[in-house]
Parts: sequence; C-alpha cells; structure tokens
Amino acid sequence: VVAKLFNVFEPTRAYFGQKDAQQAQTICRMVEDLNFNLTVVVCETHRADDGLALSSRNANLSSEARRQSICLIAGLRSAAALYRAGERDAARLRAAVEEEIRRAPLAVLDYISVADRDTLTELDSVQNGALISVAAMFGEIRLIDNIVL
Repeated sequence: VVAKLFNVFEPTRAYFGQKDAQQAQTICRMVEDLNFNLTVVVCETHRADDGLALSSRNANLSSEARRQSICLIAGLRSAAALYRAGERDAARLRAAVEEEIRRAPLAVLDYISVADRDTLTELDSVQNGALISVAAMFGEIRLIDNIVL
C-alpha cells in the first residue's frame, strides 16, 4: 500500500515514527530496495511527561492501566542502563525489560525483542547497538514501545 502511494504521489520525503520502529525500518528497506527517489525521515517518539509513548490508544486505558503502562519505558530504560554499563547479553537485556513489566499486574507481555537495527534479526549478543522493542496488553489495549541502543 505504501509503495503504491509513493508511486502515485511521488513524494520527496516520507515521515514515519520511531514508536513503530519495525514499520519504519521496513519502509526504509523498501525505499532502498525499490530505488524510490525519496528520503524517509524517522521521527522521534513523542512521550508524556512520565515517559509513556504518546498514542491515540492511551485514551482508552483505564486510569490504573495508564498508571501501570509506564512499565514499558521503565523496562526499556533499565535495559539501556545495563547496556551503558557494559552488558551485551541480549537475554539479560530482555530479562531487565521483563522484570519491570512483571511489576505491573495489568500488563500482559506480548513480546520483548533485542534485534539488529537494520535487519531486525534477533540477537544473542549486542555488539554495535540494537533495537529493543516491547509490546504488552493492558486489558484490550495493546501498547508498543522501543529504544535504540
């Protein structure tokens, strides 16, 4: 669908959010592979004051689910701190994220990924940075977030 839109409108730039990092990376790869004459700009994730990634879905969270939802960014930040301290084992980085999410009783973990930023291939060891992404359900609401190491 995106390729068809690019062909019809022939934009010179396309903007995608970092919050959906997998989608943004897929679009970047498609633009490169299909030689589209445009620049993909990946925009920073906008966050509430408490760190929750802004999303229209947030309005559908109960007040308690909204309060607990910051476990996502707390987990990502915990893993990032471990990485900055020298941790390179992807399983330990995933465990740090999971530990924070498990503290939120309403959160039902969908996945935690530690992947190569360019290929999105899951990593066992992080040598040159990575994308850590997470998804969890809060009732009927699925929230996603990520951080780039």
